[in-house]
Amino acid sequence: MDVLITRIDAMLYWKNKIRIIRRPVYIRGKKYIALGNNFTSGVGMRLDAFSIHGKVCLEIGDNVEVNDYVHIGATNSVKIGNNVLIASKVFISDHSHGFYGLNDRHDSPLTIPKDRELSFSSVTIEDNVWIGEFVSVLPGVTIGSGSIIGTMSVVTKSIPANSIAVGSPAKVVKCYNFETAKWESV
Repeated sequence: MDVLITRIDAMLYWKNKIRIIRRPVYIRGKKYIALGNNFTSGVGMRLDAFSIHGKVCLEIGDNVEVNDYVHIGATNSVKIGNNVLIASKVFISDHSHGFYGLNDRHDSPLTIPKDRELSFSSVTIEDNVWIGEFVSVLPGVTIGSGSIIGTMSVVTKSIPANSIAVGSPAKVVKCYNFETAKWESV
């Protein structure tokens, strides 16, 4: 069952960590969420933390801004670093329903999707990352610090630090060159 959290409920639970909560927001498993300081959320944000190991599985760093209708689902480990900007309608998850060739395991298409065993792999979004509108970040991904993920991208593999990645699946198109102080095509 979804839990509608009001701004006051969130402020009381996370004390002085919240800068702005635009409601409504939906939070399930708040005891499995560690929130950094100066957190900002847009309307319709949804955080789902269903810990498979009984401890924090969703960690959000300091100065993180999450815009409207972002959905983050964690069962094992989703870590979001400091100073991360997440645009609207972004989906981030460390799990999916079923196994599809991972470790030679295969779920049958005859099995009802919600009844399939959860598969999971950690997601890490490092410091100073900007994630554009409508992006999906799938299980097993690390997005390196200083990177930018372009609008409507689907991140299926890790992205190195200081890169710009776009597309479905997301591919690196530029890297920052610290010697020239420019973004250069790859």
